[in-house]
Amino acid sequence: MSSFIVEGGHRLSGEISPKGAKNEALEVICATLLTSERVTISNLPRILDVTNLINLLAEMGVKTNFTDESTCEFQADEVDINYIHTPEYRKKAASLRGSVMILGPLVSRFGEAVLPKPGGDKIGRRRLDTHFMGLQKLGASFEYSSEEGLYSITAPDGLKGDYMLLDEASITGTANIIMAAVLAEGETTIYNAACEPYIQQLCRMLCKMGACIEGIGSNLLTIHGVKTLGGADHRLLPDMIEVGSFIGMAAMTGSNLLLKNVGVKDLGLMPEAFERIGIHLQIEGDDIRIDQKEIYEIENFIDGSTLTVADAPWPGLSPDLISIFLVVCTQAKGSVLIHQKMFESRLFFVDKLLDMGARIILCDPHRAVVIGSGNFNCLKATDMVSPDIRAGIAMLIAAMGAKGTSKIQNIGQIDRGYENIDLRLNRLGAKIIRIDD
Repeated sequence: MSSFIVEGGHRLSGEISPKGAKNEALEVICATLLTSERVTISNLPRILDVTNLINLLAEMGVKTNFTDESTCEFQADEVDINYIHTPEYRKKAASLRGSVMILGPLVSRFGEAVLPKPGGDKIGRRRLDTHFMGLQKLGASFEYSSEEGLYSITAPDGLKGDYMLLDEASITGTANIIMAAVLAEGETTIYNAACEPYIQQLCRMLCKMGACIEGIGSNLLTIHGVKTLGGADHRLLPDMIEVGSFIGMAAMTGSNLLLKNVGVKDLGLMPEAFERIGIHLQIEGDDIRIDQKEIYEIENFIDGSTLTVADAPWPGLSPDLISIFLVVCTQAKGSVLIHQKMFESRLFFVDKLLDMGARIILCDPHRAVVIGSGNFNCLKATDMVSPDIRAGIAMLIAAMGAKGTSKIQNIGQIDRGYENIDLRLNRLGAKIIRIDD
């Protein structure tokens, strides 16, 4: 189990660019299964979750070819659909959360799909009902074997379009249903669809491939099914979670950083949320500069009540940003209520922040009150174990702003979502040593 040794208290300076968006990458890579023609995806992050998904598709028979460090060609013209019934497939798919999004493409193009319970972060219940209910509305049959922990979906006669109102605006659920519906017969209407930028990007790529999708960017999508899809070239957006992570690092370390090519128009309310906790962002075209010379102060609501920072559907804050906001608020002036609505286990890493001297009251699995210290380097170093990607990066941010030297174990979790994060930060002045145990 690899670890980071982090010497805290060092200011960062210089410029850094976010890598391509992990969540978008997982969606559009799965979408390459919908056509026999070549699809080229650029700005791919070389992170574990993306690499593992590409390897899974390659084992399935998809031809994959990296033409440079961040561009890969996919051609699914010789898919071995029988591979999904093998123990090797079940093992690999079970270890990767993103594997859930191969369901829609497989059942739509090949008439069947199976999926073991997918892995990923242990951050609470992550139900898949929206995926299966949507596919059933399109005419697929669904079975679940509790003994094998295996989901099976079949549509031997093809899928047919229908109207559906999703029970929740699930991002991956919406992606799966869209990918199934583009080859379904007739018209599909999806209401309460997720409309995050990455869903918009998936829709735009599918339209380049020949799909007909109306309402992109809204929560009401209308999809007119087509018989086949062709190839396309697609470039990923910058990863907004990386952008938020770098803003948090600059704030915690009192640094002057320039974030290049961040995709400002696709950040939603994130910049405003950072401004409300006192972090001043200077937007320069598609770049963001943070020059945090002084400690930041949390605003109150207009009536004087304590500010609440909560996740919300787009364009609200992504749940993946809540851990970052919680850590950054530990040294701010003032108090804030952090409300993580979606996952009931995502705030449980705060016990390590308490060990570092943070003043946090964990009200329940979803809410924590953070009472900021009002001082830089208010936290003290400690040893930690990363439980998931976002808690892991939050721990790294805390360690970078703390006094002394911290150790973060299980950094493979961080590597799942952040490409060479130690090397990139060290070039800015951080002191991070990777130890491969």
